[in-house]
Amino acid sequence: MDLVAIIRIAMRALARNKLRSSLTMLGIIIGVGAVIAMVSVGQGAQQQAQQQIAAMGSNVLFVSSGTVNRGGMRMGWGATKTLVYDDMVAILRECPLVKEAAPGSQAAAQVVFGNDNWATNINGTEPQYFDIRNWSFAEGSSFTQDDVNTGANVAVVGETVRKNLFSATDPIGQTIRINKLPFKVVGLLTPKGTSAAMGQDQDDIILIPITTLQKKITGQDWLRWIMVSAVSREASYSAQQQITELLRDRHRIRPGQDDDFFVRNLADVADLADQQAKLFTVLLASIASISLIVGGIGIMNIMLVSVTERTREIGIRMAIGATEGDVQQQFLIEAVVLSLVGGAVGIISGMATSYIITQTLDWPVLVSPMAIVAAVLFSMAVGIFFGFYPARKAARLDPIEALRYE
Repeated sequence: MDLVAIIRIAMRALARNKLRSSLTMLGIIIGVGAVIAMVSVGQGAQQQAQQQIAAMGSNVLFVSSGTVNRGGMRMGWGATKTLVYDDMVAILRECPLVKEAAPGSQAAAQVVFGNDNWATNINGTEPQYFDIRNWSFAEGSSFTQDDVNTGANVAVVGETVRKNLFSATDPIGQTIRINKLPFKVVGLLTPKGTSAAMGQDQDDIILIPITTLQKKITGQDWLRWIMVSAVSREASYSAQQQITELLRDRHRIRPGQDDDFFVRNLADVADLADQQAKLFTVLLASIASISLIVGGIGIMNIMLVSVTERTREIGIRMAIGATEGDVQQQFLIEAVVLSLVGGAVGIISGMATSYIITQTLDWPVLVSPMAIVAAVLFSMAVGIFFGFYPARKAARLDPIEALRYE
């Protein structure tokens, strides 16, 4: 008997009990739909995490002033004053795997424009900072190296600052006051959102020349951090080692002594976020797969009932020449048809559910073609696995006893 004829007979057999077949497929529909929806949520979260890490910059190393022990108490990040501008110059000169570097310091301040005010972070740096961070401008442009050299009162603002100070006004060219000092806004940064590494709003920031911050606001001559860009992501780990060795030598740190600085490789943060997102996806898919197994058990149950109901039919087929293989193939294909039809409807319901999740909960969702292919193959495997035993049982019936069955 050819495959097309077997499938036609299987469809007729299933159509005899439409309600029962539909309820049997329901388990597969729910299972496949749940797998696709949950995998889509997990992959959407993974993609969002990678986008947030990419927003931090390319091949970035974050060098910061470190901790210090005072009277048995270890102070927190930024407690030391040993990280200076000359350290950045030395990193650029002596670390061949470093492409760019930008110095930085920061202070919290109340910023005023007209009748509005906003408490935010004021970061001092140099123009190359925006290249290292891959941070483009929505309007205007960066301050220049001449602004840094002269300590000019110019500022670049983030999107959060714009919303709170310039909701009805174009910020470019406006004058804001930081600690009672006037600053001209020359640039507006494109939004970056929340940092995956720090959990902070990256857009709640104002950037000014490092010299302006040090001389007119903080009065400090040391750096809080240095943002470094390596020549490539693979080279960032070797660059991290080069920077660590260089700074230990410059700061005269003896073997066995703790560093008075931190060097964080954002590639590590990206890898950790990627691993967590993958684990999240696998966990969601595993939970959703339970419903597929339950649906498979439903198929086995219904196929066993079908074997019992069609015992006489099986006996007649064997009597007129059908082999055990023909009977086994017939019932196995019926189980596969149930699972595949259920899987097809499940794919549609899964994609619809993903769309609803995106629209109602505003969660990032990524429907992957691989997830759809995997769901189809899984549903087929469920049909074969759970349909094999009933098919085998039908094939092993004694034709004589089957013909006698009432």
